[in-house]
Amino acid sequence: MKEQLDPSRIMQTATAFWASKVLLTGVELDLFTTLGDGQQSAAQLGKALGLHPRGTYDFFDALVALKFLDRDGDGPEGKYRNTPETTAFLNKKSSAYIGGMPEMLNSRLFGFWNNLGTALKTGQPQNELKHGGKSIFETLYANPDSLGEFLDAMTGFQAANFALLAQKFDFSKYKTVSDVGGALALLSRIVGAQHPHLSFTSFDLPPVAPLALKHIKAAGMESRIKPIAGDFLKDDLPKADVITMGNILHDWNLEHKKVLIKKAYDALPEGGAFIAIENVIDDARRENAFGLLMSLNMLIEFGDAFDYTGADFKDWCGEAGFKRFDIIPLAGPSSAVVAYK
Repeated sequence: MKEQLDPSRIMQTATAFWASKVLLTGVELDLFTTLGDGQQSAAQLGKALGLHPRGTYDFFDALVALKFLDRDGDGPEGKYRNTPETTAFLNKKSSAYIGGMPEMLNSRLFGFWNNLGTALKTGQPQNELKHGGKSIFETLYANPDSLGEFLDAMTGFQAANFALLAQKFDFSKYKTVSDVGGALALLSRIVGAQHPHLSFTSFDLPPVAPLALKHIKAAGMESRIKPIAGDFLKDDLPKADVITMGNILHDWNLEHKKVLIKKAYDALPEGGAFIAIENVIDDARRENAFGLLMSLNMLIEFGDAFDYTGADFKDWCGEAGFKRFDIIPLAGPSSAVVAYK
């Protein structure tokens, strides 16, 4: 009997942007923060968000069907509330808020990805630079207030990876850690809380240092974490027993990747470790769909930047002189790849 083929998976992926836009718009409208720990009817919630009545039931019920809202009761008397996940991660009043990434996906990348075909044919970025504008990073780094908000929002989603790194990597044999591209020193703060014997430097561009220091002081860790200002493509990296880079290497082309790896090698002592935390693609390039999609996103954003496999990392680090390698699974599609000097 001939196998009955089913097009449903094709259509599910083809229309996946519908579901994505519903969730992203919920974040844009502050829906999950508006609900908070309470519950509201469609009429109440629609009024609070300034929505036209035509779309309210479809919008809120789509979020229920997608498991991003819960609802008690049916019809006009039904009351909507956050799920445990949206309460934790999409309510701005939560310390675990990760909505900064969805906000950026919605405001910038959703539209740029419409030009993926052009990017694939030209190899050129499809973001603000395409039309002669400044990159998002140039704009942000010129304004300390917006830079602080951006870094706070964009680093939060890495917390789970850094916590797992603190658990899974053996830091007991080391004394110092230098986090390169350290932003608000989140990795240093999380790993440092788990390993009191370690001291840290958090290395990033000059506008970031005072913002990082604010968070370091709030954590009561100023005696153990020192923010250092510099440009990792121009300056030597701060020397340490362990050098970490969280989502840094994938921002660059192969030439710059190798420069950064060599700088890490030079800054480490014998026996030191270089750790890159990324959405590392599986060596066969068959399984980690998110890592592969992130690599396409690097094409959209930078043109020649790309994500990589564990085998790629091993080859590049081997060229720099590293002798031993490891890969540590972290949260979801993320891993830490480790090279030992």
